[in-house]
Amino acid sequence: MPRLRKRLYGTAGQDKKGPAGKRTKTKNPGEAPATVERSSPRETSALKKCGDNVSSYWLMKSEPESRLEKGVDVKFSIEDLKAEPKQTACWDGVRNYQARNFLRAMKLGQEAFFYHSNCKEPGIAGLVKIVKEAYPDHTQFEKSNPHYDPSSKKDNPKWSMVDVQFVRMLKRFIPLAELRTHHQAHKASGGPLRHMALFTLQRLSVQPLTREEFDFILSLEEKEPS
Repeated sequence: MPRLRKRLYGTAGQDKKGPAGKRTKTKNPGEAPATVERSSPRETSALKKCGDNVSSYWLMKSEPESRLEKGVDVKFSIEDLKAEPKQTACWDGVRNYQARNFLRAMKLGQEAFFYHSNCKEPGIAGLVKIVKEAYPDHTQFEKSNPHYDPSSKKDNPKWSMVDVQFVRMLKRFIPLAELRTHHQAHKASGGPLRHMALFTLQRLSVQPLTREEFDFILSLEEKEPS
């Protein structure tokens, strides 16, 4: 069975099975181009708020369980990243403009949570860091790749990717359900997760985090599950 090395596609559901996107090598050449999702009015408003300040912290989603997409297994967990040479891989296959723009905003050395998506128990598994800033995503030019985009030109590529490197596993897995509980409580109390993009921009596979959000989530690994 062919297997891709990676990644997230731009839009991704939190709990339901479905394309979270990823880098792929497929047996089926000449597939239709990947579609680009449009933002809802609610997402557009939230994106405007995110755009007011450039983030230094991120959340990046990938699928830890096997799922075939056009003949290719799109599974890529944090354990798969650890197994890569130098524990490093490119984060390719993103086909949503806002998620792409977030990739382009990433800076060398910034940290991101590695989030397991579209699986039995979604949530944050560990930490990665950006080791190469945005550059053209080669999969947009590969006709045999499910994320091939014939409208993208090599002299003006539409899609970008970054390289990420494994940093560490969290001391415990932080499930989506726990994060949602805090988000709901913080909406009422004004806590750090009140505007967390995981819930306001939930369809995006690459999301910004504030320092306050990042620090709060990181602190959860030291506590018993709520």
